[in-house]
Amino acid sequence: MRTYATAQMIGDRSHQCDAVAVYTAPSGARAYVLLDGIGSTDEIRDWTRDAARRLARAAARRGDAEAGLRAVYDRYAAAPERQGPWAREPEACAVVAVSAPGRPLTVAWCGDSRAYLLADGAARRLTQDHNLRRVHPPTDVFPEGGNRHLITSCLGSAYTDDEVKGTSGHPAIESATSPAANCRLLLASDGAYEPYEDGGHDLSPYLIGTPGPAARRFVATAVDIARAVPDPHADNATVLIADLRLS
Repeated sequence: MRTYATAQMIGDRSHQCDAVAVYTAPSGARAYVLLDGIGSTDEIRDWTRDAARRLARAAARRGDAEAGLRAVYDRYAAAPERQGPWAREPEACAVVAVSAPGRPLTVAWCGDSRAYLLADGAARRLTQDHNLRRVHPPTDVFPEGGNRHLITSCLGSAYTDDEVKGTSGHPAIESATSPAANCRLLLASDGAYEPYEDGGHDLSPYLIGTPGPAARRFVATAVDIARAVPDPHADNATVLIADLRLS
């Protein structure tokens, strides 16, 4: 029985620039990847799909999410065409999770795509967004805080950990681990989780059922919620749902 599933809806965008990939290494380590391409063009769509596959392979073969993401991040960052202040190459928010036999779940990210774990009926977020809202949180004077759509780190950037930390207070890549067993993993692009968050919805009820129907229901509901508000705009909505058995 397949233990994971993905689902996507294009929303109101011209291109579907989210991408997902899953890869299992000979060691048994499996990487789950979700990328959210920044922009809407054929080039960004194609680059994001290739980058997702590359990241899944790198993370699974290393058996660790952060090691895989750093390897791919550094490879893109070193490319000559990405050097200098006027470089305009494709970029994407990225989140990767690796489940390896006998090891805790590892998660790494750059950007605002998220990872959650559903265990004991509650969804727990594992990631922290790399955007201006994190840099400038909401206050009484500015209740919206910084613009959440302005990303402070992403795959394809040439900035180092120290450079990003100097301007945004967090490194270019962050990571987390979880010892949770018998849990459900959710990876989600901002177009999938923001409508729920903005509407004050608990994610847990939308993650019930086998992975395929749950994933399709999650993105369809996200797009419906986004289109129901004033000044509606539904972004690309993509999720990956996986049932994990960790020890």
